[in-house]
Amino acid sequence: MKTSKDYLDEANATVTRISSEEAVAAHGASNAVFVDVRDSSALAETGTIAGAQRIPRGMLEFMADDASPLHNAAMKKDADVYVVCAVGGQAALAGKTLQDMGYQSVKNIGGFDGWKEAGGATES
Repeated sequence: MKTSKDYLDEANATVTRISSEEAVAAHGASNAVFVDVRDSSALAETGTIAGAQRIPRGMLEFMADDASPLHNAAMKKDADVYVVCAVGGQAALAGKTLQDMGYQSVKNIGGFDGWKEAGGATES
């Protein structure tokens, strides 16, 4: 039987974690898609990365699947996808799910506070 630690260890082993500064430098690149997987209450409280796709982790599989009626058109399997959450755990798990779904370039950028501290652009 797997534990939450097992899932997190597997995700961290396959999803590259980058620094907030690296993520800020990639923001605005033509093939970059930033995804915030926190729930709407967290987003309402803190805001998010400017231009980020707001995809709660519980809806990720539906919104990332181009065959789903709930597909988010910004989610393309050949995009450079950068995932953020509150601390980095949910971003790692979401990144692993995206990899399992065929996304080729997925990075965990950790928590939103790190993004803000690195001077990343935000929006409400």
